[in-house]
Amino acid sequence: MLILLLLGMEVAVAFGVVGSLSLLFLLGQSQLQIASSAWSTGNVVEFTAAPLFIFMGAVLAHAGIMTELFDVAQKWLGRFPGGMACSVVGANAIFGAMSGSNVAAVATFGKAVYPEMERQGYSPAIGLPAIAVGGTIAVLIPPSLILIIYGGWQAVSVAQLFAGGMIPGIILSIMLILTVIIRVKLNPSLAPKPLSYSWRERLIAIRGLMPWLVVIVLVLGAIFGGIMTPTEAGALGAFLSIALALYYRKMSYEVLKRSFLDATRVTSVLIFIICMAKVIVFVFQRIGITEIVSDAIIDLEWGKYGTLALFYLFYLILGMFFDSISMMLLTLPFVMPVIMYLGLSPLWFGVVYVVVAEIGMITPPFGINLFILQSVVPKYDVMTIARGCVPFLVPMLLFVALLTAFPQLALWLPRLMF
Repeated sequence: MLILLLLGMEVAVAFGVVGSLSLLFLLGQSQLQIASSAWSTGNVVEFTAAPLFIFMGAVLAHAGIMTELFDVAQKWLGRFPGGMACSVVGANAIFGAMSGSNVAAVATFGKAVYPEMERQGYSPAIGLPAIAVGGTIAVLIPPSLILIIYGGWQAVSVAQLFAGGMIPGIILSIMLILTVIIRVKLNPSLAPKPLSYSWRERLIAIRGLMPWLVVIVLVLGAIFGGIMTPTEAGALGAFLSIALALYYRKMSYEVLKRSFLDATRVTSVLIFIICMAKVIVFVFQRIGITEIVSDAIIDLEWGKYGTLALFYLFYLILGMFFDSISMMLLTLPFVMPVIMYLGLSPLWFGVVYVVVAEIGMITPPFGINLFILQSVVPKYDVMTIARGCVPFLVPMLLFVALLTAFPQLALWLPRLMF
Protein backbone atom coordinates (compact mmCIF):
# COMPACT_ATOMS: atom_id res chain seq x y z
CA MET A 1 0.00 0.00 0.00
CA LEU A 2 2.82 2.41 0.88
CA ILE A 3 4.57 1.62 -2.41
CA LEU A 4 1.41 2.41 -4.38
CA LEU A 5 0.94 5.67 -2.49
CA LEU A 6 4.57 6.69 -3.07
CA LEU A 7 4.09 5.97 -6.78
CA GLY A 8 1.34 8.58 -6.80
CA MET A 9 -1.75 6.37 -6.80
CA GLU A 10 -4.88 7.90 -5.24
CA VAL A 11 -5.47 6.80 -1.63
CA ALA A 12 -8.87 5.18 -2.28
CA VAL A 13 -7.56 3.28 -5.31
CA ALA A 14 -4.51 2.08 -3.37
CA PHE A 15 -6.78 0.86 -0.58
CA GLY A 16 -9.00 -0.91 -3.12
CA VAL A 17 -6.12 -2.63 -4.94
CA VAL A 18 -4.50 -3.88 -1.74
CA GLY A 19 -7.86 -4.94 -0.31
CA SER A 20 -8.78 -6.82 -3.48
CA LEU A 21 -5.44 -8.66 -3.66
CA SER A 22 -5.61 -9.48 0.05
CA LEU A 23 -9.09 -10.95 -0.30
CA LEU A 24 -7.90 -13.07 -3.18
CA PHE A 25 -4.50 -14.31 -1.96
CA LEU A 26 -4.65 -14.05 1.85
CA LEU A 27 -8.25 -14.99 2.56
CA GLY A 28 -9.31 -16.78 -0.63
CA GLN A 29 -12.60 -14.88 -0.58
CA SER A 30 -14.80 -13.61 -3.35
CA GLN A 31 -14.45 -10.02 -4.53
CA LEU A 32 -18.13 -9.65 -3.62
CA GLN A 33 -16.84 -8.81 -0.14
CA ILE A 34 -15.86 -5.40 -1.54
CA ALA A 35 -19.49 -4.70 -2.45
CA SER A 36 -20.68 -5.97 0.92
CA SER A 37 -18.19 -3.83 2.86
CA ALA A 38 -18.94 -0.78 0.74
CA TRP A 39 -22.68 -1.09 1.26
CA SER A 40 -22.50 -1.68 5.01
CA THR A 41 -20.14 1.28 5.40
CA GLY A 42 -21.82 3.72 3.04
CA ASN A 43 -25.27 2.97 4.44
CA VAL A 44 -24.67 5.08 7.58
CA VAL A 45 -27.12 7.93 8.06
CA GLU A 46 -24.58 10.14 9.89
CA PHE A 47 -22.49 10.41 6.73
CA THR A 48 -25.31 12.21 4.91
CA ALA A 49 -24.49 15.36 6.88
CA ALA A 50 -21.07 15.61 5.20
CA PRO A 51 -22.08 16.77 1.68
CA LEU A 52 -24.49 19.35 3.14
CA PHE A 53 -21.82 21.04 5.26
CA ILE A 54 -19.31 20.77 2.38
CA PHE A 55 -21.83 22.53 0.14
CA MET A 56 -22.39 25.17 2.80
CA GLY A 57 -18.68 25.99 2.94
CA ALA A 58 -18.40 25.96 -0.86
CA VAL A 59 -21.18 28.54 -1.24
CA LEU A 60 -19.59 30.86 1.32
CA ALA A 61 -16.19 30.50 -0.34
CA HIS A 62 -17.28 30.85 -3.98
CA ALA A 63 -19.58 33.77 -3.21
CA GLY A 64 -16.62 35.65 -1.76
CA ILE A 65 -18.44 36.72 1.39
CA MET A 66 -15.84 35.33 3.78
CA THR A 67 -13.93 38.58 3.29
CA GLU A 68 -16.85 40.30 5.02
CA LEU A 69 -16.19 38.03 7.99
CA PHE A 70 -12.51 38.97 7.96
CA ASP A 71 -13.36 42.67 7.98
CA VAL A 72 -15.40 42.18 11.15
CA ALA A 73 -12.56 40.28 12.84
CA GLN A 74 -10.12 42.99 11.75
CA LYS A 75 -12.08 45.70 13.57
CA TRP A 76 -11.71 43.84 16.89
CA LEU A 77 -8.34 42.11 16.54
CA GLY A 78 -6.54 44.55 14.24
CA ARG A 79 -5.26 46.66 17.15
CA PHE A 80 -3.08 43.81 18.46
CA PRO A 81 0.49 43.24 17.21
CA GLY A 82 0.19 41.31 13.96
CA GLY A 83 -3.46 42.38 13.81
CA MET A 84 -4.27 41.07 10.33
CA ALA A 85 -2.75 37.67 11.14
CA CYS A 86 -4.79 37.57 14.37
CA SER A 87 -7.89 38.48 12.36
CA VAL A 88 -7.33 35.58 9.96
CA VAL A 89 -7.31 33.12 12.89
CA GLY A 90 -10.38 34.74 14.44
CA ALA A 91 -12.30 34.76 11.14
CA ASN A 92 -11.41 31.08 10.63
CA ALA A 93 -12.88 30.25 14.04
CA ILE A 94 -16.18 31.89 13.09
CA PHE A 95 -16.17 30.32 9.63
CA GLY A 96 -15.42 26.93 11.22
CA ALA A 97 -18.65 27.25 13.21
CA MET A 98 -20.52 27.33 9.90
CA SER A 99 -18.96 24.75 7.61
CA GLY A 100 -15.85 22.98 8.94
CA SER A 101 -14.06 23.14 5.56
CA ASN A 102 -10.35 23.83 5.99
CA VAL A 103 -9.88 23.70 2.21
CA ALA A 104 -12.36 26.53 1.62
CA ALA A 105 -10.94 28.58 4.49
CA VAL A 106 -7.29 28.36 3.41
CA ALA A 107 -8.01 28.91 -0.29
CA THR A 108 -10.31 31.88 0.28
CA PHE A 109 -8.23 33.73 2.87
CA GLY A 110 -5.06 33.01 0.91
CA LYS A 111 -6.55 34.46 -2.25
CA ALA A 112 -8.47 37.39 -0.78
CA VAL A 113 -6.53 38.45 2.32
CA TYR A 114 -2.83 37.66 1.80
CA PRO A 115 -2.28 40.17 -1.07
CA GLU A 116 -3.53 42.91 1.26
CA MET A 117 -1.29 41.63 4.08
CA GLU A 118 1.66 41.75 1.71
CA ARG A 119 0.75 45.26 0.56
CA GLN A 120 0.68 46.48 4.17
CA GLY A 121 4.14 45.06 4.85
CA TYR A 122 3.47 41.74 6.58
CA SER A 123 6.31 39.25 6.32
CA PRO A 124 5.45 35.91 4.66
CA ALA A 125 6.91 34.30 7.79
CA ILE A 126 3.83 35.44 9.76
CA GLY A 127 1.15 36.06 7.09
CA LEU A 128 1.28 32.71 5.29
CA PRO A 129 1.41 30.46 8.40
CA ALA A 130 -1.44 32.41 10.00
CA ILE A 131 -3.64 31.48 7.04
CA ALA A 132 -2.45 27.85 6.89
CA VAL A 133 -2.74 27.26 10.65
CA GLY A 134 -5.96 29.25 10.94
CA GLY A 135 -7.55 26.88 8.43
CA THR A 136 -7.01 23.96 10.79
CA ILE A 137 -9.43 25.53 13.29
CA ALA A 138 -12.26 24.87 10.84
CA VAL A 139 -11.96 21.10 11.34
CA LEU A 140 -12.26 21.28 15.13
CA ILE A 141 -14.97 23.85 15.79
CA PRO A 142 -18.31 22.21 14.91
CA PRO A 143 -19.63 21.31 12.45
CA SER A 144 -16.52 19.26 11.65
CA LEU A 145 -16.23 16.89 8.71
CA ILE A 146 -13.71 14.67 10.51
CA LEU A 147 -15.97 14.39 13.56
CA ILE A 148 -18.90 13.41 11.32
CA ILE A 149 -16.85 10.59 9.79
CA TYR A 150 -15.46 9.55 13.20
CA GLY A 151 -18.94 9.46 14.72
CA GLY A 152 -20.38 7.37 11.89
CA TRP A 153 -17.38 5.02 11.85
CA GLN A 154 -17.28 4.47 15.63
CA ALA A 155 -21.03 4.78 16.38
CA VAL A 156 -20.45 7.83 18.60
CA SER A 157 -23.08 10.59 18.70
CA VAL A 158 -22.11 13.26 16.17
CA ALA A 159 -24.06 15.88 18.13
CA GLN A 160 -22.05 15.09 21.28
CA LEU A 161 -18.80 15.18 19.29
CA PHE A 162 -19.76 18.63 17.99
CA ALA A 163 -20.37 19.79 21.56
CA GLY A 164 -17.06 18.26 22.61
CA GLY A 165 -15.15 20.22 19.98
CA MET A 166 -16.65 23.61 20.86
CA ILE A 167 -14.63 24.62 23.95
CA PRO A 168 -11.33 23.10 22.70
CA GLY A 169 -11.80 24.95 19.39
CA ILE A 170 -12.26 28.29 21.14
CA ILE A 171 -9.27 27.73 23.46
CA LEU A 172 -6.99 26.67 20.61
CA SER A 173 -8.05 29.73 18.57
CA ILE A 174 -7.07 31.99 21.48
CA MET A 175 -3.73 30.19 21.87
CA LEU A 176 -2.93 30.65 18.17
CA ILE A 177 -3.83 34.35 18.31
CA LEU A 178 -1.56 34.74 21.35
CA THR A 179 1.21 33.00 19.40
CA VAL A 180 0.90 35.60 16.64
CA ILE A 181 1.04 38.44 19.18
CA ILE A 182 4.08 37.00 20.99
CA ARG A 183 5.97 36.38 17.73
CA VAL A 184 5.39 39.93 16.53
CA LYS A 185 6.30 41.34 19.97
CA LEU A 186 9.60 39.43 19.87
CA ASN A 187 10.25 40.36 16.24
CA PRO A 188 8.45 43.61 15.26
CA SER A 189 9.82 43.38 11.70
CA LEU A 190 7.28 40.59 10.98
CA ALA A 191 4.35 43.00 10.86
CA PRO A 192 3.67 46.74 10.50
CA LYS A 193 2.28 48.90 13.27
CA PRO A 194 -1.24 47.68 14.16
CA LEU A 195 -4.24 49.69 13.03
CA SER A 196 -6.51 51.47 15.48
CA TYR A 197 -10.31 51.41 15.32
CA SER A 198 -12.81 53.42 17.34
CA TRP A 199 -15.45 51.82 19.51
CA ARG A 200 -18.06 53.10 17.06
CA GLU A 201 -16.39 51.15 14.22
CA ARG A 202 -16.23 48.03 16.36
CA LEU A 203 -19.89 48.21 17.31
CA ILE A 204 -20.87 48.73 13.68
CA ALA A 205 -18.74 45.67 12.85
CA ILE A 206 -20.78 43.60 15.33
CA ARG A 207 -23.89 44.62 13.42
CA GLY A 208 -22.20 43.30 10.27
CA LEU A 209 -21.57 40.04 12.10
CA MET A 210 -25.23 39.49 12.94
CA PRO A 211 -26.17 37.56 9.74
CA TRP A 212 -23.31 35.14 10.43
CA LEU A 213 -24.31 34.73 14.08
CA VAL A 214 -27.90 34.00 13.06
CA VAL A 215 -26.71 31.15 10.82
CA ILE A 216 -24.40 29.75 13.53
CA VAL A 217 -27.04 29.93 16.25
CA LEU A 218 -29.73 28.34 14.07
CA VAL A 219 -27.53 25.48 12.82
CA LEU A 220 -25.64 24.61 16.01
CA GLY A 221 -28.56 25.55 18.24
CA ALA A 222 -30.81 23.12 16.36
CA ILE A 223 -28.27 20.33 16.92
CA PHE A 224 -27.45 21.07 20.56
CA GLY A 225 -31.09 21.73 21.40
CA GLY A 226 -32.10 18.32 20.09
CA ILE A 227 -34.42 19.91 17.53
CA MET A 228 -32.57 18.54 14.49
CA THR A 229 -30.15 15.76 13.67
CA PRO A 230 -26.77 16.86 12.23
CA THR A 231 -28.04 15.92 8.76
CA GLU A 232 -31.17 18.06 9.11
CA ALA A 233 -29.09 20.91 10.51
CA GLY A 234 -26.72 20.51 7.56
CA ALA A 235 -29.64 20.93 5.19
CA LEU A 236 -30.71 24.03 7.09
CA GLY A 237 -27.14 25.35 6.93
CA ALA A 238 -26.96 24.73 3.18
CA PHE A 239 -30.17 26.71 2.69
CA LEU A 240 -28.99 29.51 4.98
CA SER A 241 -25.64 29.77 3.15
CA ILE A 242 -27.57 30.51 -0.04
CA ALA A 243 -29.69 33.05 1.87
CA LEU A 244 -26.51 34.67 3.22
CA ALA A 245 -25.02 34.93 -0.27
CA LEU A 246 -28.27 36.51 -1.48
CA TYR A 247 -28.19 38.94 1.46
CA TYR A 248 -24.72 40.14 0.43
CA ARG A 249 -25.83 40.12 -3.25
CA LYS A 250 -23.09 37.66 -4.19
CA MET A 251 -25.24 34.72 -5.31
CA SER A 252 -25.18 33.72 -8.98
CA TYR A 253 -25.83 30.66 -11.09
CA GLU A 254 -22.08 30.12 -11.45
CA VAL A 255 -21.58 30.19 -7.65
CA LEU A 256 -24.38 27.68 -7.16
CA LYS A 257 -23.08 25.39 -9.91
CA ARG A 258 -19.49 25.41 -8.61
CA SER A 259 -20.70 24.77 -5.05
CA PHE A 260 -22.79 21.74 -6.10
CA LEU A 261 -19.88 20.37 -8.12
CA ASP A 262 -17.44 20.85 -5.21
CA ALA A 263 -19.79 19.13 -2.77
CA THR A 264 -20.32 16.23 -5.20
CA ARG A 265 -16.62 15.88 -5.98
CA VAL A 266 -15.40 15.96 -2.36
CA THR A 267 -18.19 13.67 -1.12
CA SER A 268 -17.51 11.13 -3.88
CA VAL A 269 -13.81 10.97 -3.03
CA LEU A 270 -14.63 10.78 0.67
CA ILE A 271 -17.12 7.93 0.42
CA PHE A 272 -14.75 6.05 -1.93
CA ILE A 273 -11.97 6.28 0.68
CA ILE A 274 -14.32 5.17 3.48
CA CYS A 275 -15.63 2.16 1.56
CA MET A 276 -12.18 0.95 0.45
CA ALA A 277 -10.75 1.49 3.94
CA LYS A 278 -13.49 -0.79 5.25
CA VAL A 279 -12.21 -3.55 2.94
CA ILE A 280 -8.67 -3.12 4.33
CA VAL A 281 -10.00 -3.18 7.90
CA PHE A 282 -12.00 -6.35 7.11
CA VAL A 283 -8.78 -8.03 5.95
CA PHE A 284 -6.89 -6.84 9.03
CA GLN A 285 -9.55 -8.28 11.32
CA ARG A 286 -9.91 -11.60 9.51
CA ILE A 287 -6.18 -12.37 9.58
CA GLY A 288 -5.91 -11.19 13.19
CA ILE A 289 -3.64 -8.19 12.76
CA THR A 290 -5.85 -5.77 14.71
CA GLU A 291 -5.98 -8.06 17.75
CA ILE A 292 -2.25 -8.81 17.62
CA VAL A 293 -1.26 -5.13 17.45
CA SER A 294 -3.75 -4.03 20.12
CA ASP A 295 -2.63 -6.78 22.50
CA ALA A 296 1.03 -5.93 21.87
CA ILE A 297 0.42 -2.28 22.79
CA ILE A 298 -1.48 -3.26 25.94
CA ASP A 299 1.30 -5.71 26.90
CA LEU A 300 3.83 -2.86 26.88
CA GLU A 301 2.27 -1.76 30.18
CA TRP A 302 3.27 1.86 29.67
CA GLY A 303 0.21 3.11 31.50
CA LYS A 304 -2.41 5.53 30.24
CA TYR A 305 -0.19 8.53 29.55
CA GLY A 306 2.70 6.53 28.13
CA THR A 307 0.38 4.73 25.70
CA LEU A 308 -1.29 8.00 24.66
CA ALA A 309 2.14 9.57 24.08
CA LEU A 310 2.97 6.61 21.82
CA PHE A 311 -0.25 7.16 19.84
CA TYR A 312 0.38 10.90 19.53
CA LEU A 313 3.90 10.31 18.21
CA PHE A 314 2.57 7.68 15.81
CA TYR A 315 -0.09 10.05 14.47
CA LEU A 316 2.33 12.99 14.17
CA ILE A 317 4.62 10.87 11.97
CA LEU A 318 1.80 9.26 9.99
CA GLY A 319 0.12 12.64 9.53
CA MET A 320 3.07 13.79 7.42
CA PHE A 321 2.16 11.21 4.77
CA PHE A 322 -1.61 10.56 5.07
CA ASP A 323 -4.60 12.87 5.03
CA SER A 324 -6.41 12.97 8.38
CA ILE A 325 -9.49 10.97 7.33
CA SER A 326 -7.56 8.12 5.64
CA MET A 327 -5.20 7.93 8.61
CA MET A 328 -8.12 7.77 11.03
CA LEU A 329 -9.95 5.04 9.14
CA LEU A 330 -6.84 2.85 8.88
CA THR A 331 -5.70 3.16 12.49
CA LEU A 332 -8.87 3.18 14.58
CA PRO A 333 -9.28 -0.63 14.44
CA PHE A 334 -5.92 -0.92 16.24
CA VAL A 335 -6.22 2.11 18.47
CA MET A 336 -9.81 2.00 19.77
CA PRO A 337 -9.52 -1.38 21.58
CA VAL A 338 -6.59 0.09 23.53
CA ILE A 339 -8.49 3.32 24.25
CA MET A 340 -11.42 1.30 25.60
CA TYR A 341 -9.06 -0.94 27.62
CA LEU A 342 -7.55 2.17 29.24
CA GLY A 343 -11.06 3.32 30.22
CA LEU A 344 -10.89 6.48 28.11
CA SER A 345 -13.91 8.11 26.50
CA PRO A 346 -14.21 7.55 22.72
CA LEU A 347 -15.86 10.98 22.55
CA TRP A 348 -12.81 12.60 24.16
CA PHE A 349 -10.43 10.68 21.91
CA GLY A 350 -12.29 11.84 18.81
CA VAL A 351 -11.68 15.48 19.78
CA VAL A 352 -8.02 14.83 20.65
CA TYR A 353 -7.51 13.01 17.37
CA VAL A 354 -8.76 16.03 15.42
CA VAL A 355 -6.23 18.30 17.18
CA VAL A 356 -3.38 15.89 16.43
CA ALA A 357 -4.61 15.50 12.83
CA GLU A 358 -4.58 19.31 12.49
CA ILE A 359 -0.82 19.21 12.94
CA GLY A 360 -0.55 16.83 9.99
CA MET A 361 -2.28 19.43 7.80
CA ILE A 362 0.65 21.85 8.18
CA THR A 363 3.63 19.45 8.22
CA PRO A 364 5.47 18.45 5.03
CA PRO A 365 5.75 16.54 2.79
CA PHE A 366 1.95 16.06 2.43
CA GLY A 367 0.40 18.77 4.61
CA ILE A 368 -2.76 19.56 2.66
CA ASN A 369 -3.08 23.16 3.92
CA LEU A 370 0.46 23.90 2.71
CA PHE A 371 -0.36 22.80 -0.83
CA ILE A 372 -3.73 24.59 -0.92
CA LEU A 373 -2.12 27.86 0.20
CA GLN A 374 0.81 27.47 -2.20
CA SER A 375 -1.63 26.96 -5.08
CA VAL A 376 -3.24 30.36 -4.45
CA VAL A 377 0.02 32.13 -3.50
CA PRO A 378 2.38 30.45 -6.01
CA LYS A 379 5.28 32.89 -5.53
CA TYR A 380 6.19 31.05 -2.28
CA ASP A 381 7.13 27.37 -2.17
CA VAL A 382 5.67 24.82 0.21
CA MET A 383 8.76 24.66 2.43
CA THR A 384 8.69 28.44 2.98
CA ILE A 385 5.13 28.14 4.26
CA ALA A 386 6.01 25.05 6.32
CA ARG A 387 8.95 26.79 8.03
CA GLY A 388 6.68 29.64 9.03
CA CYS A 389 4.25 27.15 10.59
CA VAL A 390 6.88 25.61 12.90
CA PRO A 391 6.40 28.10 15.80
CA PHE A 392 2.65 27.40 15.71
CA LEU A 393 3.29 23.72 16.39
CA VAL A 394 4.28 24.63 19.97
CA PRO A 395 0.82 25.83 21.12
CA MET A 396 -0.86 22.98 19.24
CA LEU A 397 1.30 20.37 20.99
CA LEU A 398 0.79 22.14 24.32
CA PHE A 399 -2.94 22.02 23.73
CA VAL A 400 -2.81 18.25 23.08
CA ALA A 401 -1.09 17.91 26.47
CA LEU A 402 -3.72 20.17 28.04
CA LEU A 403 -6.57 18.06 26.64
CA THR A 404 -4.87 14.92 27.87
CA ALA A 405 -4.39 16.28 31.40
CA PHE A 406 -7.87 17.84 31.56
CA PRO A 407 -10.28 15.70 29.49
CA GLN A 408 -13.21 17.68 30.91
CA LEU A 409 -12.36 20.41 28.41
CA ALA A 410 -13.93 18.13 25.79
CA LEU A 411 -16.41 16.24 28.00
CA TRP A 412 -18.02 18.92 30.15
CA LEU A 413 -20.22 20.56 27.49
CA PRO A 414 -21.57 17.26 26.01
CA ARG A 415 -22.48 16.02 29.49
CA LEU A 416 -24.16 19.33 30.29
CA MET A 417 -26.20 19.31 27.07
CA PHE A 418 -26.97 15.62 26.67
